Parts: sequence; C-alpha cells; structure tokens
Amino acid sequence: MAQLTDIRRVLISDSLDPCTRQILQAQGIEVQEKQNLSPQQLIAEIQDYDGLIVRSATKVTAEVLAAGKRLKLVGRAGTGVDNVDVEAATRKGVIVMNTPSGNSISAAELTCAMVLCLSRQVPQAAASMKAGKWDRKKFMGAELYGKTLGILGLGRIGKEVATRMQSFNMKTIGYDPIIPPEVTAAFGVKQFSLEEIWPMCDYITVHTPLLPSTTGLLNDETFAKCKRGVQVINCARGGIIDEGALLRALESGQCGGAGLDVFTEEPPQDRALVNHPNVISCPHLGASTREAQNRCGEDIAQQIVDLVKGKALVGAVNAPALTSAFAPETKPWIKLGEILGTLIRTSASLETPEIAVITLGESLRQAGNYLTAAVTVGLLSGAAKQDINLVNAGLYAKEAGLKVTAHHKDEAPGLCPVECRIQLSVVGTSHSAVGTVHGCTPILLELHGATFRQPVPLAAHLLGFKTAGARDLPGIFGTLEKAGVQLESYNTSSSIGGKEWSILGVSSPLKSLEVLSPHTVSAFQMSI
Repeated sequence: MAQLTDIRRVLISDSLDPCTRQILQAQGIEVQEKQNLSPQQLIAEIQDYDGLIVRSATKVTAEVLAAGKRLKLVGRAGTGVDNVDVEAATRKGVIVMNTPSGNSISAAELTCAMVLCLSRQVPQAAASMKAGKWDRKKFMGAELYGKTLGILGLGRIGKEVATRMQSFNMKTIGYDPIIPPEVTAAFGVKQFSLEEIWPMCDYITVHTPLLPSTTGLLNDETFAKCKRGVQVINCARGGIIDEGALLRALESGQCGGAGLDVFTEEPPQDRALVNHPNVISCPHLGASTREAQNRCGEDIAQQIVDLVKGKALVGAVNAPALTSAFAPETKPWIKLGEILGTLIRTSASLETPEIAVITLGESLRQAGNYLTAAVTVGLLSGAAKQDINLVNAGLYAKEAGLKVTAHHKDEAPGLCPVECRIQLSVVGTSHSAVGTVHGCTPILLELHGATFRQPVPLAAHLLGFKTAGARDLPGIFGTLEKAGVQLESYNTSSSIGGKEWSILGVSSPLKSLEVLSPHTVSAFQMSI
C-alpha cells in the first residue's frame, strides 16, 4: 500500500483552477500543467509522472496507462470517468478517483434552467428579439406548477434537482436501482418502475452514469410509452438518450422539446438536433461555473494530498477495498492479511483454489472487503507476472480462478471477546494460518493447525520448516552457519502428529531451501 501513496510528480493535462496546483505544491508535490496534448504527446509525457489529473478533454486510454511506468493515480476533476479506461487502470493497479460532489450544484442548476427554458421557450424568444421580431403569440409557454418531473438517477445531482423543482410545486417522481425508496422519499421523490414512469411525466431528466444498462435509456420504444409532448433533459452523459430516437420523436411531436448539454459525439458533427427549433443545446456546460471548477480542483488536490499522507482515500471508483484501508488502526491488519496470504502460498500447496478468510472480533466486523484484497495480494504476489496490489488483486484472482471469501465471527471458543484475529484456511484441506496484531506488529499464532508456544512477530527475514522433532535442529543450525546466515530469533509450535513447525528470524534468506531437505519435512522462507 505504501507504493500507492508514493506520489511525487503530478501532471495536470486539462484546464483547472489554480488552487489545484497550489494545494499540491504546498505539500511538496511537483506539478506540471501541460494542456491540449495530443494522444502521442501525452503518451510520451506521462512516463515521468506518478499522478495524472484531467477534466473531460483528456482521454486516458489503455495506451496512455501502459506508458505511465510510474503512474499510480488518475484523478478526474469532476464526476464522470468515461474518458478514463477504468478497466485498464485497474489491471495496471492504478487508482482512478473522481470528485463526486464537486459539480453537483452547478449541474443541478443547469438542469433546472433547462426545464424553465423549455417551459417558456426563453432561448427561442431571445433569439427572435435579437432578430428584430416581436412574436408574443409564437412563444406561448406552460406553467411548471402541478406538472410531473421524472428524475432517472437519484444520486447527488438528482436530489438537488428534485428539491429545487419542488419549489415550483412540481410533482417529483423518479427511479434509481440502487438508492432505497425510503431514502428518496425523505427528499420528496416517490420511486416507480421505469414502465410506470414513462406515461406519468411531463418532463424527464436523466442523471445516471453512461453504462451499458443506461445507454439508450430513452429510445423509440420508451418514447412511444411517454405522454405525447413530453420534454426531456440530458445534462449527464451523451448517449443516455438515443439521439436518433429523440430526433424522430421531435419530428413526430411525441417529444415536445429537449434540453441537451451533452452529446454522443462532442462537439456533434451531425447538427440535426442542435438545429431543431424545439431543442435547447449547450456545449457541455454542466460543470462550467467558477464555483464548480474551484470546488472540483480543490477536491481532487485535497484527495491526492490525503492519499499521500495516508489519511484517507476518497472518490476511488475502482478500489473499494481501499476506502477503509487508511485508518491508522486498519493498516496493520492489511499488512497482516498480505503476510498470511504469502505464508499460505509459500508453506502449502493450494490443492483447491478457494481460500476462506475468517475475521474474529467486533472491530473487524466490516474488515472483510479490504482483508480479502490484502490476502489476495499475498497469495498472488511473486506467483504472478504482474505487479499485484489492493487495486487489481480481485481482478487477477478472478482470472486465475482463485476464490477468496470472507466471513465474520464476533467471538471464538477460548478467546477473550475483545481479541481480534484473522484465520486463513485453504478450503477442503488442513492448511491454515491464524494471526493477530500487537500494537502495529503482525503476529503469527498458528500454522497448519499447530499453535506456537510464543507469538511469532512477522517481520524481516523468516525461515520456517517442519521437522520430526528437536533432533533435527542441530543439522539445521549447522547448515545456516555454513551459509553465513545468523539466527536472530527462534519460535516453535506444539507437536501435531509427531511433527513441529519452527520459524526462525534470520539475518538473510538462504540462496536455496534444498540445503535443508535432509533435516526437514517441508520448508519455506519469506522477507517482509
């Protein structure tokens, strides 16, 4: 985890508020601002940076990520990350973070402005006046009072839109597959299914990310189910409303008007929608306010500073395991999880590709997510060609066919209720390891069913082996002496089936474990 926080040089490739640079530099981070780079220029430039900060103009492709040999983080000053290849970043172990609340107010206010402009045709009337006309009858509008606004996506922006439009006495209804109905009811939005929503709405606004499930959410089929003359707003992402279907609905009168701040292609080469008399369009201005730019720039810089200081990780879209990993009390447990995973990998053959992680103790109740990732790092590191970290461990485990599951128990027989432990088991075998944390030091308590007589500190260079008894130890110690390896600590376990495990702290690892084979049943070594 320390490598992920080692961010010394950051490139800002899009226009951001000066506070972004100032906050980073105040913490000793070197910052370069280079805008309008071509893809080839960005690929050449990114090689020397640990972090990259973008808005929406820079496309962070798999090629860019591959070129970033030092890259650990991509920060998106804004909400959407569709200009970042998140899967490629995850595979490379690069954190992708956004500023989910930075532009919420600005995007919500623009959405409300679109609703108002559609209801009263303000832009069209203004253009008519500038053309020297006085067409009062042509621009007959409609009140918002009593009308129904359907909000698809009830996160931060959807909520802000709802509370503002309620002040016009609009009825706000909505749909969100994640946020519970009781939560949205608290801010005045009753949820319905999409099939129920279409015919109920006078206005529909979308506030979802662009995903396969939301692409073309409004299309020919769904427009046909709406009220005739429904008006739609998209200040989220181009493609959520099918642009061809929207144009057809406008031409037929099924859609009475549209407010568009985003397009599938930006800037749009096909101007049919932009030029339609019932369409109000803007050049992606949702976050284009001084306040939003300042807020997004400040947020992304502070999030990076907090990451570098090891204080917190906020806004990570591809590293949920890391969200809780920066509390001081959490870090030793992550280290323990990685070490136990490595211990299982080096001391046992994984006959079955399933590992059970059992957490014991109240303070580890919510630790399953990050400990699963930590254990996976230990299981895969050294055995995989790629660099494995908490960001990409889950992805590579899935590809390797390795299943790591977590379960929690508040107490175990014989344990003090406040004592916390982690137990790893290879499902279907006797291979296991049990550890805890003393202060900030990871401790091994049991290995493959054998309990150590004294807790084993997991630090520096460790040599572990299983023998038939104490008679084998002189030969082992003699072998170490011949190899120039000094003994620094010695711990032994209880006997299981006439065999004992011993773990030695040594000055350096052996060049080969083969020299111990005449004296041991099995052996392993690891450096921490």
